[in-house]
Amino acid sequence: MSRRLSLLAVALVAGCTLQRSTPSYSSSLASSVGTDDHMAHMNAADLSLPLRRASGTQQGIAGVPASNNSAPARLKASPRHSEWVKIAWEAGSADSIMAWVVYPASPNSRAKAPVVVVVHEIFGLSTWVRGVADQVAADGFIAIAPDFLSKVRGGPSSVELPADSARKLIAGVNAAERNRAISAAANYAMMLPSAQQKYAVIGYCWGGQTVFMHAVNGGLKGFAGGVAFYGLPYTTGGTPATATTAAVPASINADSIAKIAKPVMLLNGSKDARIAAAMPALDSIMKAMKKDYSGTNYEGATHGFLRAQDDPKATRDEAEEAANVAATKDGWPKTIAFLRKNLGVK
Repeated sequence: MSRRLSLLAVALVAGCTLQRSTPSYSSSLASSVGTDDHMAHMNAADLSLPLRRASGTQQGIAGVPASNNSAPARLKASPRHSEWVKIAWEAGSADSIMAWVVYPASPNSRAKAPVVVVVHEIFGLSTWVRGVADQVAADGFIAIAPDFLSKVRGGPSSVELPADSARKLIAGVNAAERNRAISAAANYAMMLPSAQQKYAVIGYCWGGQTVFMHAVNGGLKGFAGGVAFYGLPYTTGGTPATATTAAVPASINADSIAKIAKPVMLLNGSKDARIAAAMPALDSIMKAMKKDYSGTNYEGATHGFLRAQDDPKATRDEAEEAANVAATKDGWPKTIAFLRKNLGVK
């Protein structure tokens, strides 16, 4: 029984995490560590990576990232150069992080491209995430997708972890490690001969929250902003009710938002009710602080809509599939427009 309870505790900690803590701002938010419990807003479907059904040569919708089912075929057919690389966590560090790099195909071999760091979901550096990186490169950027689990899985590896294993391991990657991984990946890519010395970050679920963390942290010189898909920034935990006082719900941590100096965009599906409920407050705080921010909540779309798109579930929901596709077709062009604007790409 105790072993079962221990495993349950690990699973409850590992999720598309919302860092519910009041971080310390005295030096760097990269040093802040809190308890991850964002999984509370996710339903059973969110917590289980959809089964990848054979899709043959189907590559999904042109011009947007492939869905989970169509990502393998899209990657196989990609004309862009891609490769696995090992990167030191920090200068002089013996620990390495594995990353997947994709280069844009340019008719001008001397053209230099800015960098986009792609942050994976709770399911680790999956084939789907590598497919997202491929589309980022197709849109004109050097894409780098680091494996944030490189250390906790025992060392850098190009072997894709099972989704359940990744979800459990990700509890061991705190805010400081997330920022170090982004910094390592951005530095590696910005030092490539074909790169411009500026970068943005996009992320999904756990990775969406990580985007906010990096924006709060401030990033490296060259950081231009981030796009968070279905992930929120730090919150301050609420207080329980007593016999004489009502419970106070958790709220967006305004002190952390004050640290954001670069543009941020949030894209969410309305069926992700927890994030949807927090978005009005986040919007108000951002506006009050005159931050460069926009948020879109797509009606009828799910948590993970960019991955799901119209991949059918065991019990099909055609209205949900259509909403996911509509969110993808609107959200991806918004993402690319954001990246081009803030990275100075004409």
